[in-house]
Amino acid sequence: MNFLMVNPFGIGDVLFTSGIIREIKTASPENRVSYWCNLRVKELLENNPRLEKIFALSRGDLKKLYGQSPLRAAREFLALAKGIKKERFDALIDFSLDHRYCLLAKVLGIKKRIGFNYKNRGRFLTEKIEIASYDKQHIVDYYLMILEILGIQPQTKELEVFTGQKSDQAASYLFSKNGIQNSDTVIGIAPGAGASWGKDAGLKRWPAIKYAQLCSKILENCNAKIVLLGDASEKPISDVICAAMKNKPIDLTGKLGLGELLSVIKKLRLLITNDGGPLHIAVANKVKTVSIFGPVDEKVYGPYPASENHIVITARINCRPCYRNFKMPPCDQNRQCVYSVDSDNVFQAVRRQL
Repeated sequence: MNFLMVNPFGIGDVLFTSGIIREIKTASPENRVSYWCNLRVKELLENNPRLEKIFALSRGDLKKLYGQSPLRAAREFLALAKGIKKERFDALIDFSLDHRYCLLAKVLGIKKRIGFNYKNRGRFLTEKIEIASYDKQHIVDYYLMILEILGIQPQTKELEVFTGQKSDQAASYLFSKNGIQNSDTVIGIAPGAGASWGKDAGLKRWPAIKYAQLCSKILENCNAKIVLLGDASEKPISDVICAAMKNKPIDLTGKLGLGELLSVIKKLRLLITNDGGPLHIAVANKVKTVSIFGPVDEKVYGPYPASENHIVITARINCRPCYRNFKMPPCDQNRQCVYSVDSDNVFQAVRRQL
């Protein structure tokens, strides 16, 4: 069969579907899988040998394009529709929770459309799984329900990610340029929270000053080097960390494309981060992690599968996790779920991982 998977969300969410791609191809090498994603995560999928084609244009991307040029947006949309129709897909696997993707697939002639029916947004699906939200089990376990509909028994549930030779070489060059040897223990710090949450990303962030305290303890007590990671919008966070430290980490914030970030994370001994895409990149690369979760439930969005290689730090606050049904309620506790996490506790987890 010829499958088209659609997921317009961020890095972590797309990685949560990586096992679906693998298992469909494992079930029958004749199966073909293509992916419809947003422009920002395209590099995450480009080196996946299991994929035939990538269609990188989400509804959010189209809205941005329309604001810049309605004519260009119309051209990009028509090119997307033409490209999808040309492939004559047998089935759509829809993770979007948005009826518009499935409606377009129906119009373009994809007869079998499988996905999740959330608030009747799956009304154009031909086979649907009813959900009220993602709750009480990991989102990957929800996604694996798709395989049951396809009659496929998963052989493994691990996430996977692939890097390119060019980005691997770029990562090696950056390490060498910054005095990092192959024998060095390198710890990555990703103090942001990714782009998916936009202006609300700060709700998930452990304070920059606590990251600075942690980094100082690591440099003073562990024979390791630290690299700061994040996109350009997160540079102010890294600047605060560096300004608060006597011995400075290597700051790569804003200097890496997504492909290079994948390769850099692959070279780490350990990644320390908030809930966000870099965490799941590390998990997929089999890199150990220490992560800090505040309002989001680690049982639903945390490292998958759970393992002693991945330590999640949380505060003992009765109101957490409060992010439910895809919504964040107003906080009357001054974000104590992240602010009250102590740097000493995180440092002890780091030492266990090393």
